[in-house]
Amino acid sequence: MSTVNPKRWWALVVLATAQFMVIMDTSIIGVALPEMQKGLGFSQGELQWVFNAYVIAFGGLLLLGGRLSDLIGARKIFVAGWVVMIAGSVVAAAATTAWVEVAGRGVQGIGGALITPSAMTLLMMLFGHNPKELGKAMAFYGAAAPAGGTAGVFLGGVFTEWLSWPWVFIIYIPIGIATLAATKLLPAVASRRGSVDITGAVAVTAGLALAVFAVVRAPEVGWGSTGTVLQLAGAAALLMLFLVIQKSVREPLMPLGVWRVPRLGSANLAMMLLGAAWIPMWYFLNLYLQQVLGYGAFASGAALLPMTVLLMIFMTMITARLMMKFGSKPLIAGGLFVLAAGLLWLSAIEPTGSFLIDVLPASLVAALGMSLAYIPAMMTAMSGAPQEQAGLASGIVNTTYQVGSALGLAALTALATSQGAGELGNLPALTDGFSSAFIGAAAAAALGGVITLLVMRGEKPAAATGSQPSATQGEQVGEASP
Repeated sequence: MSTVNPKRWWALVVLATAQFMVIMDTSIIGVALPEMQKGLGFSQGELQWVFNAYVIAFGGLLLLGGRLSDLIGARKIFVAGWVVMIAGSVVAAAATTAWVEVAGRGVQGIGGALITPSAMTLLMMLFGHNPKELGKAMAFYGAAAPAGGTAGVFLGGVFTEWLSWPWVFIIYIPIGIATLAATKLLPAVASRRGSVDITGAVAVTAGLALAVFAVVRAPEVGWGSTGTVLQLAGAAALLMLFLVIQKSVREPLMPLGVWRVPRLGSANLAMMLLGAAWIPMWYFLNLYLQQVLGYGAFASGAALLPMTVLLMIFMTMITARLMMKFGSKPLIAGGLFVLAAGLLWLSAIEPTGSFLIDVLPASLVAALGMSLAYIPAMMTAMSGAPQEQAGLASGIVNTTYQVGSALGLAALTALATSQGAGELGNLPALTDGFSSAFIGAAAAAALGGVITLLVMRGEKPAAATGSQPSATQGEQVGEASP
């Protein structure tokens, strides 16, 4: 019989802090992007690489991070992830050129891909013995994700306005060192024998990166140009190679049989399109506030806080209760349609618009849609997986969301640039470009809603059966929060 760790609640604080920081890393840079653009010489189209470099590395290597955690030991990989995260933060903070900055962000993403799956493994080890304690621990851990997103928006504005943009990365250094010092609270995990599918990890990450690069470059060199066609073909070949590898190796990163899990495929499609709609909305809304409405960094961060607060309240207090009553399918589809409505509302922005009329109400509608759809889609992707494949299902759905985010942002940046978003200082042209991006994001969200209605199997609400969500269903809430 395993011994209950007497320091498990303090260990949970360490794990929740890690979750908080990994998610904050996707939101803290948003407000700082215009200042980074000025300081490092990014073009309007290249600026997205500050975000996408992190997302590609994080999403592309999550499955590898989970596998390494299983083989080498979760605490060792957790420590390694923080060492990598700190190193990436140093590079990103010290960057004096655009591509050094992108490289630093990529290293940060690698660190995140090691931290996230190992943290979940450690949490299950600490609390898996007691379902009641596990539920409390999961709620605390899950709340750290929207809290990190909210704090990132606010702190990004504070640091950029009153210090300088490198501070959005410097903050990770002391917190990372403190987290490393506290890892003695975490349980040691013995390593075990097994192989690591490095070739598969390289293939899927390279394929994703090449696809995003091709879409980003297409408006400049032409969609029908030889370069674009070859790059997209190369990306498709690498992703097909990944599938071939997964079918042929003895211990793949993603056993293809997992896709037989009921509703896993439809939930992942919903998550991909959710990421393709939500992340571009966040990105372009921040640019509209600063480049068109003339907000400073702090004011822009403060303007986005109502949206993140609403997300945090709904995700931690309301959405789970609605799932109990209605089931996940109506919430996923309904949330995606509400998100699409908010995005269409945002597309009506004007060069002389105002926050209270053009931004606040529409952004709150969009945030409501996101908060309704995200957790149900995540839990649906997990609910049918057997216990031994729960970690794999989690890694897949997290990867899917990150892939959707990266490809959606690349495609909508290309669309926005073609409609005038590259003309800095030309407010009507910028507004037209951003409006086009919001319309494209709305189309992605609406498509996700339609697919959910047509493809996803329904399920009886837990309230109708008198059951409670299982630990497997609940354990991933908030793991890849926006």
